[in-house]
Formats: sequence, structure tokens, C-alpha cells
Amino acid sequence: MTCRFDVVVVGAGCFGAWCAWHLTRAGRRVLLLDAYGPGNNRASSGGETRIIRMGYGADEIYTRSALRSLEQWRSLFREAGLPLFVPTGVLWLAPAGHAMTLDTKATLTRLGVGHEVLDPEELRRRYPQVAFEDGTWGLLEPESGVLMARRAVQAVVDDAVRRGCAFRRAAVGPVGFDVAGRLDCIRVDPGEAVAADTFVFACGPWLPKIFPGVLERRIASTRQEVFFFGTPAGDPRFAPEALPAWIDFGRDQVYGLPDLDGRGFKVAPDRHGPPFDPDTGDRKVSTEGVEDIRRFLAARFPGLARAPLVETRVCQYENTSSGDFLIDRHPSLDDVWLAGGGSGHGFKHGPAVGEYLSRRALEGGVAEPRFALAAKGTEQNRAVY
Repeated sequence: MTCRFDVVVVGAGCFGAWCAWHLTRAGRRVLLLDAYGPGNNRASSGGETRIIRMGYGADEIYTRSALRSLEQWRSLFREAGLPLFVPTGVLWLAPAGHAMTLDTKATLTRLGVGHEVLDPEELRRRYPQVAFEDGTWGLLEPESGVLMARRAVQAVVDDAVRRGCAFRRAAVGPVGFDVAGRLDCIRVDPGEAVAADTFVFACGPWLPKIFPGVLERRIASTRQEVFFFGTPAGDPRFAPEALPAWIDFGRDQVYGLPDLDGRGFKVAPDRHGPPFDPDTGDRKVSTEGVEDIRRFLAARFPGLARAPLVETRVCQYENTSSGDFLIDRHPSLDDVWLAGGGSGHGFKHGPAVGEYLSRRALEGGVAEPRFALAAKGTEQNRAVY
């Protein structure tokens, strides 16, 4: 049996969910498929929280994308009556003269994005729970904050379904190609195929498994460890009212969030970990990772030096060579689009990614060269943070 849709989107993570949402909103008959469900715990979009910030150094393209995306996230949450954006603010911490933070300040100023520059004295006055080295300064984005990630993805899918999108939890296997260079249909269950005019594959770390000839080594999955520490009983210093989300460029590119929903104080290194398979990789954190992050806590947040480790998580980044997204048509299949390469920073941009891909697939128009498959190399040289 074969069912037919205008568009089939494979992958109900943040990119795929927003692609399906925008395509449905554009009046197309859309089927969204995912092997494990929206925001599942194997996906790069899984987990409880993600930072949404406007700062990207001199990369204005991503600042504009984040601004557009925050607008759409908040609109969706308002309509759904769901408090899934927490305006904690986002604080950049940097040593004196740090080029990316200075570039971020210039970009935010140029685009009229609200921000505050905090000198060392002001940092210590506002955040006495944090230990700052001499010369450390801060750049605060007061309107930025945290997205409740897993629930946010589920909210996007729910709203897409409400608008007419069909969703199925099903594994996908390609059926084959015809002589004209088209996919035409995919198999979702034994004996059942789904046909469409257009297919969007937004499968995160599974993309190079599905298209190894095109994407192997152009999207590299890395193992990323995340830690949650219990805050002292009755201590308000690590709550969102007292501490924003933060990104620390002075200590090995570590980021963190205040204690949200009683889950604990989230801390994680942003450095790329070792290669990781999303199907078979071990999702227990390493002893070395715990020891490293405890050393960081003792130095930066001394009040948490002996805090209990209450939760851990191993997820993955799916990295392109530069950290730029991949949003492009398959090089030999006319009816296939690829969306991926979130590279650890992509979640916040889901609405803008979905909007861009929807317009490109349905209307054509000018392509962004940085998102092109041709711009993706096979050697990691990260340039987007």
C-alpha cells in the first residue's frame, strides 16, 4: 500500500518539527515521521533545556536568525498557553580583549539588540556567588534566556498536527531511486511505502547514516556530557531570579544554566567530544568528565564545590566542518532536501531554519552560501560558536 503527501519530513527534532510546521502553514499536505518520537532522549533536540542567545560574534547571519526564531518561539508558546521560554538573560564571561565577545558587542549594537557591558566590579556586585578572575568582564543579553527543549519540540509538533500535519512514529528506510534522479517514495513499515513530491531529511546525527556517500565526514557526531548539580537547601543564589544562563570563554568554553524546575544547576563543556554513534554509543558520563567539571565548579562557583551530582546526560552534537548549518537540496535527488548540522548551537534557530527551508523548497529564491552542501568540508575547523 502506498500513501501520498505533498511533503514528507523525516525527523521530528527541532529542525524537522519546524520544517513540518512551516510547510503545513504554507498549505501543503505534510507527513512528519520520527523513529522515536518528538524530543526523544536519543535526539540532539532531547533534554530539558537549551540557551537561546543573540550573540554570535561577527556572524550577523546567526544573530538575525536567533532574533527571528525567538519571536516565533514566543508566539507559539503564547498561543499554546505554555511557559516554555524562561527569560533568564544570558551572560557572556570573557577575559580582557576577547575578540569574539567584543565582536558580539559590536553586532548587538549595530542591530539594536539590548545588552549591558559589565566591568569586573559590576560583575562582582551583581553576582557575588561567582568567582571572577581579575580582568574578567561580562556582556549581558537581558532579553535572552532558556527554552524548555523537549517540551518545546513536542509543542511545535502538536501545533503542526493541529494545523493539519500528520505525524507517525515510524522508522524509515529508503526505497530506491528512479531514472530521473528522484526518491519518489520511502518505506516506513514492511509492505507500506509513502510517496511525496518533496522529502525533507532532518535527522541530526543519523543523516550521514542515511546518505553516507554525500554526508559521511561532512557531518561528524561527537559525544557531549552534561551535568546537573543540586543546589544547597534553601539557597536562592543559583535560581534564575539571581543568576542568568551563562557562557564562559575564560575557562575552557563551559556554559551553564541556573536551577530551573528543580532539576539542578546545569553545567557542560562546549568543546567537541570524541566521535559518537547515536544508536550504539554509551550514554553514561565518564569519571574524567565529572572530575573536570567539579574542578570548574570549585573555581567558578565555590558555593557548589561539594554539591551532589543529581543528574547526568550524554547527548551528541552533529557538527559540520565550520559549524554552519546544512540546508540544501540533495546533489543528485531533485525531490530531496537536507537539513542538519546543528553543531551544538542549532536548537534555538529551529523556527528560522524551518522558515528558510520551506521557502527554498516551495518558492526557490536566493540560497545562503554558508548553508550549502558545497561549503561543507571533511576536516573539522569550527568557526561558529
